[in-house]
Amino acid sequence: MLARDDMEILTDDVAEFRKRWTRRAFLSRSGMGLGALAFSSLSARGQGAGGPEGPEGPEGIVQPLHFAPRAKRVIQLYQAGGPSHLELFDYKPKLAAMDGEPMPPSFTEGQPIAQLQGQPLKCFGPQHPFQRIGKSGQEISMLLPHIGGIADEIAIVRSMQTEQINHDPAHTFMNTGTQISGRPSAGSWVWYGLGSEAEDLPGFVVLVSQGRGGQMQPIAARQWHSGFLPSRFQGVQFRSKGDAVLYLRNPDGVTASQQRDVIDAVAALTRTSPAWIEDPEVAARLSQYEMAFRMQSSVPALTDFSSEPQSVREAYGVSEMDGTFAANCLLARRLAERGVRYIQLYHRDWDHHSRIRPDIVMKANEVDRASAALVKDLKERGMLEETLVLWGGEFGRTPMAQSDGRDHHIKGFSMWLAGGGIRGGVSHGATDELGYHAVEDVVSVHDLHATMLYLLGIDHTRLTFKFLGRDFRLTDVKGEVVRNILA
Repeated sequence: MLARDDMEILTDDVAEFRKRWTRRAFLSRSGMGLGALAFSSLSARGQGAGGPEGPEGPEGIVQPLHFAPRAKRVIQLYQAGGPSHLELFDYKPKLAAMDGEPMPPSFTEGQPIAQLQGQPLKCFGPQHPFQRIGKSGQEISMLLPHIGGIADEIAIVRSMQTEQINHDPAHTFMNTGTQISGRPSAGSWVWYGLGSEAEDLPGFVVLVSQGRGGQMQPIAARQWHSGFLPSRFQGVQFRSKGDAVLYLRNPDGVTASQQRDVIDAVAALTRTSPAWIEDPEVAARLSQYEMAFRMQSSVPALTDFSSEPQSVREAYGVSEMDGTFAANCLLARRLAERGVRYIQLYHRDWDHHSRIRPDIVMKANEVDRASAALVKDLKERGMLEETLVLWGGEFGRTPMAQSDGRDHHIKGFSMWLAGGGIRGGVSHGATDELGYHAVEDVVSVHDLHATMLYLLGIDHTRLTFKFLGRDFRLTDVKGEVVRNILA
């Protein structure tokens, strides 16, 4: 029998053993074999000394960059709901001539259709006129006179295709390169790969706006999630009206110095933890506390447009942070100036199942002026050549009528790109004579992502993250750089 004192010592030893030998600690201390395997795996991936979690500083995991970068950042003007290429960027005179006639079965037979399945399919001609504009003579809808004014700065891709025909999975596919929810978004991949130049703002910021003239579809926060990447790479949504970030201000009675004391105390407690129980998510949470503290000073100045010249505010068509797409475009330029790596603007309600003729006029009016003003503003400030601008939605609309609107369409639609190594004044690819199938120089979502990463200096096949035993990447196992649109 053990003496009472011996029992107490043994109990204390067992408690200490349980405390020290957690599953994480056991794996990290059980011989050099696992550590050597992990090190060789990381070395083989060639992702730099930062390891799978990335370096703690502002630099990203891709060091050095795989290519000389053309762009430093991305601004994505995401038109959520599926803007109609047939009313905006892809004029089809044959479709106009066949307005009201039955859609030839050769186009639609065996093809995925969202809500028109089993219904009579009739051709629905373009509802608004187009014009050739600029020195390049690009054909653009007269609904978009301001975007037409930058025709020589943009490359229009008329041969986009995607794989998901309903909104939420189509958003997921456009953002993450897969239809499976929970994977990292493009913005998180870019931030993870390149790091951020912003010291007092997140590297990935999201802005959401909506207007009139379409069916409102929700935008879920998982569209800018970091997935299996470390959580500090998740996009941060800024509200475009009122306080940009909720709960950023100190509560009444709490001073900045007191807030600093709390963060320092948490950091000190974290540093006292043994290295063998280190959890990367604890470090991520602490870095988020630090970021929130710095944002308390930076965000109010960021969202105060009073320092902008009147001419700039007039160009965008906005005077203050009023929740509009125009205000978000101006805010996007200000975020880009401050070093934010990926800025994503969602403008909702492009879902025109009915009333497309009058309602798309409202949508075009909401985005046309500010989209063009952003490109012009970036160019005047010498920033366009290092900023990649993307404009488009998750899919297009059918050449067939759905009442007096158009259904979802994935086989052919349009986007445009500008700046950041893009050759302006060019049109790439084409759909067939009725605007149904992309038939020339088809561009997939994976191709779009591969091109974006290439312009940022990253080989899309080498930006990977090991998860569940597999090296994942934004482009999955596909993707080719669209070189015809590069400068």
